[in-house]
Amino acid sequence: MKFKLLLALVFMLGINTTANSQQANYTSSRAPLRQNPYIELPLGAIKPQGWLREMLIRQKNGATGKLDELYPLVMNQRNGWLGGDGDQWERGPYWIDGLLPLAYILQDKALIAKVKPWVEWSIKSQQPDGYFGPSKDYPYEAGIQRDNSRDWWPKMVMLKVLKQYYMATNDKRVISLLTNYFKYQLKELPAKPLDHWTFWARLRGGDNLMVVYWLYNITGDKFLLDLADLLHKQTHNFTGEFLDTDMLTRMGSIHGVNLAQGMKEPLIYYQHHPEQKYLEAMKKGFHDLTKYNGMAHGLYGGDESLHGNNPTQGSELCSAVEMMFTLESSLEITGDVDYADRLEKIAFNALPTQTTEDYMNRQYFQQANQVMLTRHVHNFDVNHAGTDVVYGLLSGFPCCTSNMHQGWPKFAQNLWYATADRGIAALVYSASEVTAKVADGKEVTFKEETNYPFDENVKFTLTSKKAKVLSFPFHLRIPAWCKSAVVKVNGQELQQAKCNQIIKIDRQWKNGDVVELQLPMHIYKNFWYENSVSVERGPLVYALKVGEETKLVKNDKDPIAYGKEYIEVRPTTPWNYGLIALDDKKFQQSISIDKKAIPVYPWTPDNAPLILKAKAKRIPSWTLYNDMTGPIPFSVIYNEGMPNQPEEVITLIPYGCSRLRISQFPQVR
Repeated sequence: MKFKLLLALVFMLGINTTANSQQANYTSSRAPLRQNPYIELPLGAIKPQGWLREMLIRQKNGATGKLDELYPLVMNQRNGWLGGDGDQWERGPYWIDGLLPLAYILQDKALIAKVKPWVEWSIKSQQPDGYFGPSKDYPYEAGIQRDNSRDWWPKMVMLKVLKQYYMATNDKRVISLLTNYFKYQLKELPAKPLDHWTFWARLRGGDNLMVVYWLYNITGDKFLLDLADLLHKQTHNFTGEFLDTDMLTRMGSIHGVNLAQGMKEPLIYYQHHPEQKYLEAMKKGFHDLTKYNGMAHGLYGGDESLHGNNPTQGSELCSAVEMMFTLESSLEITGDVDYADRLEKIAFNALPTQTTEDYMNRQYFQQANQVMLTRHVHNFDVNHAGTDVVYGLLSGFPCCTSNMHQGWPKFAQNLWYATADRGIAALVYSASEVTAKVADGKEVTFKEETNYPFDENVKFTLTSKKAKVLSFPFHLRIPAWCKSAVVKVNGQELQQAKCNQIIKIDRQWKNGDVVELQLPMHIYKNFWYENSVSVERGPLVYALKVGEETKLVKNDKDPIAYGKEYIEVRPTTPWNYGLIALDDKKFQQSISIDKKAIPVYPWTPDNAPLILKAKAKRIPSWTLYNDMTGPIPFSVIYNEGMPNQPEEVITLIPYGCSRLRISQFPQVR
């Protein structure tokens, strides 16, 4: 058997291909839209395994599957999205935006039954003028006008829901509804632009635009391109802001979730107008966001507004799940490895720590350096009666109660893609199984076996029932942090591949073929606020393991606003450590690694499957302030004339396994 390996350097961002909607196995870009290198697979084609499936099961048995019971004040039959006179804004659609993909990925009949009334009512609500959704005025949030029933913003969330529903069921009623609604938008938007009712729609218009292009690729209706240009014109100018202003360098310049959700708009529009400035805007946007506001966990200070990179500033759970969706969308459009690296950084670090292991409670804000979770006012842009960092169903603000559910299901949905060259791509790694069409429409299944991100090895096994031999390309991502990867086919080394690229294995495949990808992980440091350092290995950040004392607090003060109870966590062991300052080589040599068996659910301090030991010293002057760490000392600390602290060995665990932690350490001599 002759093998052929083509190294495809990261898809040059301006690349186009000759594939079109007639040639591809799945609905792809229709002229004049640019052909994306990757195409989303039908919902349900990817079946997560291992710890990721366990995470989805916990969502099913936790708040995602039971939110109508846990939060009946909003998720009840009076909800406007079920035809009632209650909440008609974002919270119902937010929940379904996570519940629906969870239900169809798990093929869970009970969850599908919970989804169906929301979808059916939305489809049947369409009026003769094309409008759909609630039509009764409801003064839900402060500042929203009384005539808010036709606010564009909550419809945008339901558009995403309906798109996913069609991808799971192929229900043609969705196409009819969207076509008529988009005709309504084209007629009404000139007089009632996106920010006519609330500014949310102007900042988050990229979600609306995304579904317009998706529908155009199915129907080819030319009016959709006119609507797309109008939506772009009325949406916040992220392209100009990122390229020509200092918005991302200024604290308070934009709401953190609006940024996470809205900033993909330049790349969404790029599909129709493939100009280099849209690619450059996103690159510069992420560069500036990381430089001026970024933290070790992959997010940024945004509590509520953009708030710099001090590791005690909060990062909102809504920002985590919305930024993940933005990165997933950006990866599909561009094929740029950087978006996949950023996606994994958030998914494997920030996301798992912000919910409890039973998925019944969550934090509104998390902190990169987080040593006490109590009801207390912090140095945040917005404080919600001091409940922002405790774990609770409604603590902080309940938008995250509704919106947190999309994170893991959409992550699972974006592990695999169809490709424009009629192949298949694994660009984000987790144990899973995918069934997809390749070559001339033949169906194949790949089983992905791995303990990634804790382990370096990923194994893919091909099953093809209807064809003995098939020729198609298989795309694999080599992350930027991996210095040199090894690719094997059927046990034979095929290629050593350098970092930060997508490789393409184009060959004749037969049933039972095995591809092995080895991604050697090394320990390295990144530098942050006040010259602090994070300890990282592969896509994982490591944090100080802190002893915990947990307390369930009954909330008699304001249970309707912030929940009947919440969980506080206090430290029982020291946290004020600085790492011994060493050069990179000596630092790597000083770290020891203890690997354990991977449990079915690894995301707790006791279940952490990888433990690092590092050399550190206590910093007595670094103490608590407002129930959090005081100002982090600038590195490197020499402490001349002060008593020399003894060297100690501290335990580091993956950030996603922690609740209390230091993840950005001062350095000491």
